[in-house]
Amino acid sequence: MLFTSLFCCRSNSHHPDDPAEPSSSTQKQDPEPPTPKTEPYNAADVQSLFKAYADGDDPDTINAENFERLCTDANVPMEGPMPLILLWHTDAQDLGTIKRDQWTKAMQDSQISSLVTLRIFLGDMEELLLTTKPPIPQPSVTSIKGNKKPPGPPPYDRTQYYLYARDRSVAFAKLYSALFIIAKTGQSRNIDIEIAKAFWSVLLAPLYPIMTEVVEYITEKGSYKAVNKDVWSMMLEFCKSVNPNLDNYEADGAWPTLIDDFVAWKKERSGDKPAALTTDEA
Repeated sequence: MLFTSLFCCRSNSHHPDDPAEPSSSTQKQDPEPPTPKTEPYNAADVQSLFKAYADGDDPDTINAENFERLCTDANVPMEGPMPLILLWHTDAQDLGTIKRDQWTKAMQDSQISSLVTLRIFLGDMEELLLTTKPPIPQPSVTSIKGNKKPPGPPPYDRTQYYLYARDRSVAFAKLYSALFIIAKTGQSRNIDIEIAKAFWSVLLAPLYPIMTEVVEYITEKGSYKAVNKDVWSMMLEFCKSVNPNLDNYEADGAWPTLIDDFVAWKKERSGDKPAALTTDEA
């Protein structure tokens, strides 16, 4: 579907023959947050906003095409991680699809009822989970009392944000794990390799540069068709625990075949060929 194809195309966005997408591909990689002031939370506005993007044939669903339109209107780049964060935040179960009850609960929990506030929220979450920037400081009673001018209210309820900020690694792992479920199709136990590559490029590559090489290897190999839950989970563990130069990689560590094959490819490309290939027996 359209939303899936957008993410699949992201990992190959450098290809000169890729068609232009006027509504999304021309946006800046890191657009500035919108300037309009945020409005106080209003439950009626939450429903009006959902209605504006609901499927004409199913008023209780935002479909993939309208999800893209919502992101575009909110100044949320489709080629970045924020659409994925939004799906996770709304507890979506399908790629690009949000149900009314999921939307209502998520917006109520975070006190968000406008696209401006939604964009601020998603930008804050991206910085918290996908960068090493310091989190937004949580106001303390002491700091509030010490200010001559009381601080204004935050644009949204940051309760969940501050919970995630206590352990960013755990919060990221929750996002990463949930996205495998979102990306699956029907009863399938796997996700398409193109979706996996696109998600890895968006989620892991910014934190772990070795992921860029993994995606390059998978693309060059061309024989991988899908990724199961074990490979998806172990890829995050690989990025977190193995040094970029692979000096602490243990071949007998029960890694999935895809990762073992990548390591062999990377070592061969760097001239560090396995010992077995340099013996007389080889």
